Amino acid sequence: MRDTTRAEQSPEGGRSSRGLLARGRSGNRQYAEIHRDFYFLIGLGLFLTGCPAVDDKSKCPAPRAKTVAVEVVADGLTSPLGMAVPPDGSGRLFIVDQIGLIRIIDAAGNLLPTPFLDLGERMVSVGIDFGGGFIFDERGLLGLAFHPDYANNGRFFVFYTAPKDADDPEEFDSQNHLSEFSVSADDPNVADPDSERLLLEIDKPQFNHNGGQIAFGPDDGYLYVSIGDGGAANDVAVGHTPDLGNAQDTSNLLGTIVRMDVDGGNPFAVPADNPFVGDAAFRPEIWAYGLRNPWRFSFDLGGAHRLFCGDAGQDLFEEVSIIEKGGNYGWNIKEGLHCFDPDAPAVPPADCPDTGAGGEPLRDPIIEYPHMDADGNPVGIVVIGGFVYRGAAIPGLRGDYVFGDFSTSFFAADGALFAGSETAGGAWEMRELAVAGRPDGRLGSFILGFGQDQAGEVYVLTSQNLAPAGTTGRVLKIVPAAD
Repeated sequence: MRDTTRAEQSPEGGRSSRGLLARGRSGNRQYAEIHRDFYFLIGLGLFLTGCPAVDDKSKCPAPRAKTVAVEVVADGLTSPLGMAVPPDGSGRLFIVDQIGLIRIIDAAGNLLPTPFLDLGERMVSVGIDFGGGFIFDERGLLGLAFHPDYANNGRFFVFYTAPKDADDPEEFDSQNHLSEFSVSADDPNVADPDSERLLLEIDKPQFNHNGGQIAFGPDDGYLYVSIGDGGAANDVAVGHTPDLGNAQDTSNLLGTIVRMDVDGGNPFAVPADNPFVGDAAFRPEIWAYGLRNPWRFSFDLGGAHRLFCGDAGQDLFEEVSIIEKGGNYGWNIKEGLHCFDPDAPAVPPADCPDTGAGGEPLRDPIIEYPHMDADGNPVGIVVIGGFVYRGAAIPGLRGDYVFGDFSTSFFAADGALFAGSETAGGAWEMRELAVAGRPDGRLGSFILGFGQDQAGEVYVLTSQNLAPAGTTGRVLKIVPAAD
């Protein structure tokens, strides 16, 4: 199976879900609960005493935001999945629409009528009719990233689903392409469609679990790409490695995040400090593995620029992880913090290995939440990875990881916003962010993705339609709730 282009090695180095506990990497609920109560008491004391520990009261931490509002930035889109900001000082927002279009919101807030790029004719036709009016798809235009020196070189990269080749296995569904393009020489708001250079092609057994997030590392300038496990369920189907699964099979790129040097090699190079360079059991492009459908990842604009990733679960649990060099994140041995059995996916086994096939430890997520809470109320069905908030508009979100969930079902637009907070002890807690003006506090839309501008403010991308069709797609900015 041709799953990628081989690269050269670089010479350079439910409403009751509010307050849900997200366990730290130890997975020890009791430990995390103790810390939660401890920090709650500290916070209560600061509230009651007016933050007496410091003389300058302006240095007191802002109370954690529990309610936010949203304002419409753009509408009339179809299925907006992602947002990217070029590092050129233009103030433009580029929106990834699943149907194959990249649209521009200019610095004045106008959605330009002419697409920056239209890849519709190079993609598969999106929108699979499963019968009974259920039309859905996970394929399409999925990712966009601008080169760090875009202001000078005009280079950008996209991830999209193309038809399979004639030499692909007959039972396979499609290919995912990672390609480079250039902006046109005459108009900064239009790309050159003839400039495509294919860097990577990945044969896809099934239509789902594509991944598709791409972003440049803020510290190293390398391109990071998320790739799903190939699709179907359980990581067990045609095109999935028997008795192991693609996400644990390090001889392919499915179920991974890869790291590439797009400024070297042909068509790219592998950075010399990638964790598995020189190990014959691994594809050298792999940065981390053991992922089901990483949707989506982002680098923190502040702090140590950690890499946060929402990895979509299956029947029971959703998770968020901090991705670290060489990490094995457990799928399909585990779903979140719980053991997983592909033959009985709804019944977590009592025991399972805590290491991968090579004896490496499995990394736990920082946040896990169930599809149903303890009272039987729906929480969500697919985690949508977001961003660490580094903006100024909502002090009570600073440093929090803002993310969401697609919906409580495929048949109702009922997405929710969440925030994860790290305690001084390193454990993580999550809370639902109520949306002001909504009767139940939820967004009332399917949440498809998130974006972040250069000021650190966060946006949420939504649609009222399950199918990638129509014009109900919107870009919403998360703003402070009115007092």
